[in-house]
Amino acid sequence: MSQNDAAPEAGHSTHQAVVVADGAAGGATVVSLHGEIDLLTAPTVSERLDALTAYPRPDLILDLRPVTFIDCAGLSVLCRARNRALARCGRLRLVAVSPGFCRMLRVTGLGHVFEVHERIPPHPSAPSGPPS
Repeated sequence: MSQNDAAPEAGHSTHQAVVVADGAAGGATVVSLHGEIDLLTAPTVSERLDALTAYPRPDLILDLRPVTFIDCAGLSVLCRARNRALARCGRLRLVAVSPGFCRMLRVTGLGHVFEVHERIPPHPSAPSGPPS
């Protein structure tokens, strides 16, 4: 095996999280996340979500259905994106059906913090916040 073909170290992910901006749904930006969101991939995901929450009144829908694994670093990225959106009078919604992910939200006390849907809302309502 050549150096380029070296096996990954034990305990390290070989799957990268892929962030794909899918477009819009009723004025909201829909972002589909794929693969694993863990200590190794969280910085890349965070960088993309920071860019999407940098403007006033961001309205994001994160589709987590294709995510195969998420750890505390990934959960931290989601919390950061939510806080950034709210600080700018915006909104962040999650689309998730994984029982494991929903359980993780409940166990960590974040079940009531995130707005979670089973599918992408067809006509998302306007973000809450003071009128401009």
